[in-house]
Amino acid sequence: MSRCLAAIALTTLATTLPAQSPMFRGGPDHLGVYRAPAPSLSTLAWKFKTGGRVISSPAVVGEFVYVGSTDGALYAIHRSTGAQAWKFSTPGPIASSPAVADGLVFIASLDGSIYGVDAATGERKWSFKTKGERRFTAPGIHGAMPRTERMPDPFDVFLSSPAVVGGVVYVGSGDHQVYALDARSGELRWAFPTGDVVHASPAVANGVVYVGSWDRNLYAIDATTGKERWRYTTGDDTVNYNQIGIASSAAVTGNTVFVGGRDGHFHAVDLATGALRWKHDNKMGWTIASPAVRDGVVYFPTSDGRRFKGLDVATGAVKLDLQNFAVSFSSPALAGDRAFYGTSDGYLNAVDLTTGRLAGRFQTDGNRAHGARYTNPDGVMNTREMYPDGTLDGMMIGMRTMMTLGSVLSSPVVVDGVVYFGSTDGHLYAVR
Repeated sequence: MSRCLAAIALTTLATTLPAQSPMFRGGPDHLGVYRAPAPSLSTLAWKFKTGGRVISSPAVVGEFVYVGSTDGALYAIHRSTGAQAWKFSTPGPIASSPAVADGLVFIASLDGSIYGVDAATGERKWSFKTKGERRFTAPGIHGAMPRTERMPDPFDVFLSSPAVVGGVVYVGSGDHQVYALDARSGELRWAFPTGDVVHASPAVANGVVYVGSWDRNLYAIDATTGKERWRYTTGDDTVNYNQIGIASSAAVTGNTVFVGGRDGHFHAVDLATGALRWKHDNKMGWTIASPAVRDGVVYFPTSDGRRFKGLDVATGAVKLDLQNFAVSFSSPALAGDRAFYGTSDGYLNAVDLTTGRLAGRFQTDGNRAHGARYTNPDGVMNTREMYPDGTLDGMMIGMRTMMTLGSVLSSPVVVDGVVYFGSTDGHLYAVR
C-alpha cells in the first residue's frame, strides 16, 4: 500500500470504530471494556505469523492491527485480510503493547528504547533511550539454588506498555524509572524514580499517573510535574522473593484504583489518598494480569490456584469464582456478556458473565501441536512435566516448554465482533 492510501485508510476507517483509545486495555484508565458484539470463538478469520513470540497485546485502528513480537519487530497488519502492511524492526524483543495516537505508534523494546513510529508507513519518527532494560532480580529467587546468587526472574515476561494522554507518552522501564515523553518529538518531560524495575503499564486519569513497581509500591504521580502524590505498599517476601512486587497494571474508575499483586492479594486503593479500601486473598496466587472493570464488578485471572474471579468493586465480595485449566497472565477483555482472556495452556477463553461459566475456548496452533503431552486427563495443564528441577535453569526450561504450547499471555482486544490476540506460537489471531 502506498503512503498516501495508507494514510487515507488510517484516517477514514478509524471513524467507524468504537470511541475508545487504541492502547493497552482500551484506554488510559485500563478498564478493558470494549463496546463491540462478543464473538463466539467459532471461526478463525485469519492468523498472521511473526518471527518470534507474540506476548504483546494488539491495538486496532481503522484498517490496521498493530502488534509487537519478540523477533524485535512492530507489525502493521491489514484487519480485513491479515496481510502485512509494514514492519518496523528494533534491536531487541518487543513484549510491550503498542499505543496509537495522532498518526504515531508508540512501543517499548528490550533494547532499552521507546519508539514513535509513523502509523501509516512504519517510518521511525523518534526514539528515546532509557538507561537500559532488565528483569526483576533477587537472591535465590523462588527458592532456586544457589540461594546466595542474584537471579533474574523468568516470570517477568512483559515490558511496560505506553499510555498516551494529552500529547504525552507515559511508560515504565527496567531502569527503575517512569517516563513522560512528548508524543510528537520524544523529548523528555520528566522522569520519576522508583526502587526497582517498572514493567507495569501506567494508567492515567484526572491528571494523575498510577503505576506499580517491582519495589512493591503502587505510585500516584502528578502527570504534569512528575511529583509523587502518594504511594501504597503491597506485601513483602525477603525469603524466596516469590510473593513480592507489582507486575499488574492498575485500572482506575470512580474513586478507586484496582491492582493485582505478586503478594498473593488483589488490592483496591483510594484514588485520592492511597489508603487501602479492601484487599482480596488469592491464596498465594499472583495477579499478573490487569483487571477489567464494568457494572460494579472487577474481573481478573490468577496464576497459582488457576482462578478467574469477579469481585464487588465497593466491598471486595466474591461475585464470580471460576476454575481455570491453567495459570493466566492475560488481562481480560469485556465485550457484551463475555469476558475473554488467555491461559498458559494455549487457549483463549470466553466466560459468560451472566452465568459465571465457561462459554467457549479457542485452541492455538501451539496447543494443537504440543498440548496433549502436557495435559492431564481432566484437561488441566501438567506443569510438573515442564520444570526439571528447582534451579534457575530448570525454571527457564519450564517457561520455554510452556511457551511451546502457544500460551496466550497477550491480552485480547475486541472490535466489531472479532477478537484479536497474540500467542507464543508466533501468531496474531483474529477470531469471530
